Amino acid sequence: MLGGVNPKQMAQAMKAMGIKQKEISADEVIIKRGGGDIVISNPKVIEVEMQGVKTYQIMGDVSERSRVGGEDVKMVAEQAGVSEAKAREALEQSGGDIAKAIMGLK
Repeated sequence: MLGGVNPKQMAQAMKAMGIKQKEISADEVIIKRGGGDIVISNPKVIEVEMQGVKTYQIMGDVSERSRVGGEDVKMVAEQAGVSEAKAREALEQSGGDIAKAIMGLK
């Protein structure tokens, strides 16, 4: 029981209000951002539809992954005269913008 409510009764009440809910099968969920991605492994994804609007609830193991490419890192390091580690950091802070990263390092 959830908070003293029978799960079957909760499902019936949601259906009566026009709220549909279903589980979506997924191996991994990736939220793409400028500086890096949020990766959710072993996700449990629930789709909730209410008044024609779908929303998603995602639970799982969360980690972050850089989207900065190796060639970009080398180019920034060479152009700015810094280590690849500093170049990668600058690229991540600039959201992957090569010119901005180089200018920020000079």
